[in-house]
Amino acid sequence: MQEFIANLDIYMLLLLFFAAFVAGFVDSIAGGGGMITIPALLLAGISPLQALATNKLQSSFGSFSATLQFYKKGYINIKSKIPFAATAFCFAAIGTTAVQFLQADFLSKILPFLILIFGLYFLFSPSIKEAKQTKKFNPVYLSLTIAAVGFYDGFFGPGTGSFFMLALIVIGGFGITQSLGEAKLYNFSTNLASLIFFAIGGHMLWGVGLLMALGQFIGANLGSKMAIRYGIYIIKPLVVVVSFLMAAKLLYDQLYGIL
Repeated sequence: MQEFIANLDIYMLLLLFFAAFVAGFVDSIAGGGGMITIPALLLAGISPLQALATNKLQSSFGSFSATLQFYKKGYINIKSKIPFAATAFCFAAIGTTAVQFLQADFLSKILPFLILIFGLYFLFSPSIKEAKQTKKFNPVYLSLTIAAVGFYDGFFGPGTGSFFMLALIVIGGFGITQSLGEAKLYNFSTNLASLIFFAIGGHMLWGVGLLMALGQFIGANLGSKMAIRYGIYIIKPLVVVVSFLMAAKLLYDQLYGIL
């Protein structure tokens, strides 16, 4: 680890820190921070599996920072959400174990279209509101969806926070800001699970990850404060823009053979 850091010049380290800061800010509002940090890690010459592992280390700090802010403002009832968070953790652990032995080629091909559909839904759906909807949600359906998204985050990852938020809005009937807050909690659970199991696999670059973690923590803290302050007026447009950019980038990567 120390030898790897020594091989990176100060400018690359600053780039990684800044990428993590921006990713933390964006991710705390709209998701998609991995679209910034993973390419930055690959640009630094880090192998794909090490990049995925190190990204989980630094993003854990960002999701924790955002979760803390939403909790302080009363958007998360931790006690009632523990079963969902535990479900996300367990299935992310399974996904993280699986990705170390399997290829994620199929997911990488369909993901741009899933994210594009997600962005269009946010843009046009009348159910995207600030207030909670009156309909009752089915906890079984929500648990199954959280389990699926948790596995996906451990196995592949991009757009996880967005998928959690969509599930909470569509299945749970929650308002957009509350959904974002709860999505950060579940995303922290999946990040923590992936962090632990990637570390067990020996793929973590601790020095690089902790440097980026500082940037993530600061950026996520600022981003979550803005999301809480401005609510739907900043969350919805940023989610739509980030979704379209993510879809475009993933399609570009596929067409030009970029990992």
